[in-house]
Amino acid sequence: MKIVANTEAFIKARILKGYSQRELAKHSGLSHAYISLLERSVKSVGPATAKKLSDLLDKDLEDLFRIEMM
Repeated sequence: MKIVANTEAFIKARILKGYSQRELAKHSGLSHAYISLLERSVKSVGPATAKKLSDLLDKDLEDLFRIEMM
């Protein structure tokens, strides 16, 4: 099982919040490269990080991420 970003919803939420990828990375403590990979659904994310990003973007976890069964 892995948690991946819903690409369109994630990018939209970030832009509506007024964050660039670098700004979101700074606020979340993640690297800019990792945010980029998340947005393209290349990298999965852990539950705690998904929750942190959802909180920063003021969106429900279920709106920004999906669980994929491997």
